[in-house]
Amino acid sequence: MPELPEVEAYRCLAESALHRRVVEVDAPDEWFLKGGLTPSHLGAVLVGRAFVAARRIGKLLLLDTDDGVTLGLRFGMTGRLLVDGTAGVDELEYSSVRDEPAWDRVTLRFGDGGDLRIRDPRRLGGVVLAPEENRLGVDARTVTLGGLATLLGASGAPLKARLMDQARLAGVGNLLADETLFRAGLDPARPAGGLSPAELRRLHRTLRATVESLIERGGSHLGDLQAARRPGGSCPRDGTPLVRRTIGGRTTWSCPRHQR
Repeated sequence: MPELPEVEAYRCLAESALHRRVVEVDAPDEWFLKGGLTPSHLGAVLVGRAFVAARRIGKLLLLDTDDGVTLGLRFGMTGRLLVDGTAGVDELEYSSVRDEPAWDRVTLRFGDGGDLRIRDPRRLGGVVLAPEENRLGVDARTVTLGGLATLLGASGAPLKARLMDQARLAGVGNLLADETLFRAGLDPARPAGGLSPAELRRLHRTLRATVESLIERGGSHLGDLQAARRPGGSCPRDGTPLVRRTIGGRTTWSCPRHQR
């Protein structure tokens, strides 16, 4: 599933689509267009324009055009970005590894013959014009210690749920949350506002390091815990059988021994 590491890879790939004139827009799946956007409107806005910047806030990819319009791309659980036939990531957890052109929901063709595509088997992503960027919290790659302390506050909500609240901290999904808390030695069900100063510092340090590690490895599904997130799985650190729970509405795996 595309989380911050995957969408950062998409952002880097999207830079190869900058300063190339859009000459055609193909959006065969109108359901994939959000906020009242239609294929004809999308074409009217983009044809003849070029993207001049590729940005990311959390899991949202933002492409700014040369006339000030911003295109927002969301990838759901199975969406991939391709530019000139090259995919931003080779594989996604919970998605097919097949490349099916029938899964192309939006294609932007450039005057030089190349294109940018969103390929999404399950249609859980979407495209929107002028996305409301201010509805997202601080990006998890750049959050400061003070910013993390503020967003956790005195909340009694489970720690994992708070970390996955995109309005507070943008970019952390299910896999990244489990990996971060595994590495930090913190129980996902603990009250978010109940961390000691030392635990808060450890969580901040671990979150930032985990994000960078998974960007470098190539995806949120490539963490140290991932292979053990299954029935019968054991903690890679101490061999204790992992516990499976539902926290924040998401399946959660943790070690009852070292995550406290």
